[in-house]
Amino acid sequence: MFFGNNSIHKTHYDILGVKEDASYDEIRTSYRSAILDSHPDKLQKASETSNPDHELGDRFLEVQRAWEILSNSSSRAVYDSELKALQQDAAAAEDVSLEDITVEDAGEVLELFYQCRCGDYFSIDSLEMGEMGFYLLRDGSKIFLQKSDALPASVVLPCGSCSLKIRLLINADARLPIDEEL
Repeated sequence: MFFGNNSIHKTHYDILGVKEDASYDEIRTSYRSAILDSHPDKLQKASETSNPDHELGDRFLEVQRAWEILSNSSSRAVYDSELKALQQDAAAAEDVSLEDITVEDAGEVLELFYQCRCGDYFSIDSLEMGEMGFYLLRDGSKIFLQKSDALPASVVLPCGSCSLKIRLLINADARLPIDEEL
């Protein structure tokens, strides 16, 4: 997953939940599981969950499209080269630790900011972080990061005004103070 033009871009690998160097068998196994979980027949059960019907349908189509690309060796090679080019375009000006980020409580969402040299900000919110598997939990005046694994990760964030980008380094032990003054 990477950022570009102020939006999150999920890769086909993210959609299927596999690494970019996954084997065909790993991709096929993950595809089968994902397609069953997002199949339109499950739309009847959507009322029992918080996901609206159209989100399950969209998920099904994303999974199907990811499989179509990654299951074919030639289309996967083309996709991998395009993905690599996009990721290189997202080269960061500097690496920033999660502890260096300012956190503001905006009600239901926590906003994370880092000031750019141009005066604007690099930003991401707790909902976007959650989509990537990083959950921000509040405990008084501190924010704790919870993620599915303990491995370090990073996200490239663009500036709101200029072309600079930063790489936000994320580790599972991060503790962030909240800036309650909005």
